[in-house]
Amino acid sequence: MRRLVGAPLLFSASRAIVRPMLKRLQHLPLLLLSDCHARLRCATAYTLYLLILILGSLPGARQEIGSVASGLILHSCAYAGLTFLLFTGSRGLPRQRALKAVLSIAAMGAFDEYVQSFFPYRHGSVGDWAVDCSAAVVTASVLWLLWQRLRPHQTSASQIDSNSAAFCNRQ
Repeated sequence: MRRLVGAPLLFSASRAIVRPMLKRLQHLPLLLLSDCHARLRCATAYTLYLLILILGSLPGARQEIGSVASGLILHSCAYAGLTFLLFTGSRGLPRQRALKAVLSIAAMGAFDEYVQSFFPYRHGSVGDWAVDCSAAVVTASVLWLLWQRLRPHQTSASQIDSNSAAFCNRQ
């Protein structure tokens, strides 16, 4: 039977790399859900939307990425991600957050399709806009339900507020 000489060294090296990464991931919920980073999430959503507009306007870009995923998948994932960022980045009750996110995505999707209609190699599609809106409605609905169930347990106690404040102050 052969014995692996470098196995203990490899195991300890991988543990030294993975452990700090896992330690940093424990702050991920605070980064994604805390109020101190809400403006950052909104700014990220608008920046990503501008990138969608710019990169979608490049000749041949849509055909290249179309070989990886269909337009339905691309629109759904992109606008669901934007909806998440807008929902978690806005203030108010979950119902208000959902409404703001869905209306913003509807406007963004409509403007995206409008811009596409000016390029000869692209075309605006009401179907794509409907996919954008559907992704926003589904994502906002799921977030609304989760926010009502999970967030009140966390925010009713001052524990998450103090953790959030401590996290925000360390950044």
